[in-house]
Amino acid sequence: MLNLAKLNHWIARIPEAPVALMLRVFPALVFWQSGQTKVEGFAIKDSTWFLFEQEYALPLIPSELAAVLATVAEHLLPVLLILGLLTRLSALGLLGMTAVIQIFVYPDAWMTHGLWAAPLLALAARGPGGWSLDSLIGFDRRMQG
Repeated sequence: MLNLAKLNHWIARIPEAPVALMLRVFPALVFWQSGQTKVEGFAIKDSTWFLFEQEYALPLIPSELAAVLATVAEHLLPVLLILGLLTRLSALGLLGMTAVIQIFVYPDAWMTHGLWAAPLLALAARGPGGWSLDSLIGFDRRMQG
């Protein structure tokens, strides 16, 4: 018979550092891959400009600015997240992008956006874990205390 107390005991022993690393890496890869579809070399593709003008049009931000901000964010924030540098701020940035996409672009895609948001929210709330540059340089400890 399954002993839930023993199972819970063993599951609770999973180290936090690899879990936090997975929380950082997998959403980062989603955004990185999206960013890669927007560029060719170091230039934003014509198709990206078109999508931000037509499909991704936001109510308050000009499409040209939105295209640049999203493209830069989808390249910079995932790198920071994987490195575990400025993790909480990077997670909040990607969480904000997720919210904008959910509210203004694809409101019916809430399940996908929820899967992106959950690890990002966990990182914002709990931090990057021990296998991170934030931890190595003591940045996350200073943020908490």
